[in-house]
Amino acid sequence: MPSMAQETSIETRLNQLGIALPPVPKPVANYVPYVLAGDMLYLSGQGPRIKPGEYAHGKVGLDVSTEDAYRHARLVGIQLLAAARDALGTLDRIRQIVKVLGMVNGIPDFAEHPQVINGCSDLFVEVFGDCGRHARSAVGMGSLPNGITVEIEAIFHVYL
Repeated sequence: MPSMAQETSIETRLNQLGIALPPVPKPVANYVPYVLAGDMLYLSGQGPRIKPGEYAHGKVGLDVSTEDAYRHARLVGIQLLAAARDALGTLDRIRQIVKVLGMVNGIPDFAEHPQVINGCSDLFVEVFGDCGRHARSAVGMGSLPNGITVEIEAIFHVYL
């Protein structure tokens, strides 16, 4: 599968989309934001950081609409790209987005988990084209850390 990196740098694509990657925060617990194992990059789950130390909170389907949660998932996608750039030095090393696990802090009868996590998935396709298409799970949770609306983790196949 041809990479968009061959046509234009991913940084240029981000600029075209008006996306600035934020700094990667230091973990607040006993984990790391990413692990590079051979040609696979594993990104730890992240929540929607509005600004340093401030996250989007609430139950989707009660306090937060599906549309707002979609925007939160997109924001998390941007944060995941920032972690990937931190790990790799450049996003042009990403060969394929392999897998995304999206978790939604929804009310018990909320059923629009895929529409929420599309915020991240749509971003990856906008940035990487076909290489941004990935396997995915979008699931509901009874709660998420500190009441955040969404948490997303990802696995990327990278060029060595």
